[in-house]
Amino acid sequence: MFKSGFISIIGRPNAGKSTLLNALLGEKISIVSEKPQTTRNVIRGVKNLLDCQIVFVDTPGIHKGRGLLNEFMVKEALASIRDVDGVLYIVEADRKISDDDRFIIEGLKGLKCPVILCINKVDKVNKLRLLPLIEEYSRLYPFKEIVPISALKNDGLTALMDVVAGILPEGPKYFPDDVITDQPERFVAAEIIREKVFLLTREEIPYSVAVTIDSFKEKDGVIAITATINVERDSQKGIIIGKGGGMLKRIGTEARLDIEKLLGSKIYLELFVRVQEDWTRSPGALKDFGYRSS
Repeated sequence: MFKSGFISIIGRPNAGKSTLLNALLGEKISIVSEKPQTTRNVIRGVKNLLDCQIVFVDTPGIHKGRGLLNEFMVKEALASIRDVDGVLYIVEADRKISDDDRFIIEGLKGLKCPVILCINKVDKVNKLRLLPLIEEYSRLYPFKEIVPISALKNDGLTALMDVVAGILPEGPKYFPDDVITDQPERFVAAEIIREKVFLLTREEIPYSVAVTIDSFKEKDGVIAITATINVERDSQKGIIIGKGGGMLKRIGTEARLDIEKLLGSKIYLELFVRVQEDWTRSPGALKDFGYRSS
């Protein structure tokens, strides 16, 4: 009997959802940084095992944030738990239960599918601290299973995969064996570029950045990509370009190497920077950049 299903990964910002998805797949398809709210869109990753196919759904962090962009991301995440076969709720071993956690748990109530609690980052705490945390979460919701893990250290992931496979219903293969994500290559390339902006620029810059792919053409084994990094202010544009264009060149180089690794092809990457004032507060701009409310 072959089994398959969709498993949504939810949690607070920076809980390690994207790190977990990449670790489970063995491929980097979801961008990661230490800054919260790195993920903005729902991203699906496909894991094929001998007798089952699991489609993991990575989501933006759920929190009580303000602003149109934050509102979009929270709606995306909450919508992802509808009509799935299971939910992985990721929390951090080194953080107490917060108002955001209670907000998420309230959103889980009424779900018919099983919910698995993953206590992530167990490598950061003494194991004796886990039991009180497990007991506290258990009082808040009837989780199907509670699995301590470290996504960064690949600890506990085999046990987690066994639990997930155990809740899957009988079903078909939704994707071919060689597909690891349902997102188009253009989207993944844009996300990798945005990740490098997150990692290399100042704290206030990443949240004002949207990356658009202007051209994506393949010829003679080389993929030529032209992309624009959109920001909200001239000062941000200057920071991203850097002295003598140094920062933009570094962003481009690091992004190109990651895109080449993922797509298995030589990449020519050309980057531009454009100012679109206050785009994160504009419904029209959000829609243009692909952030459409569910």
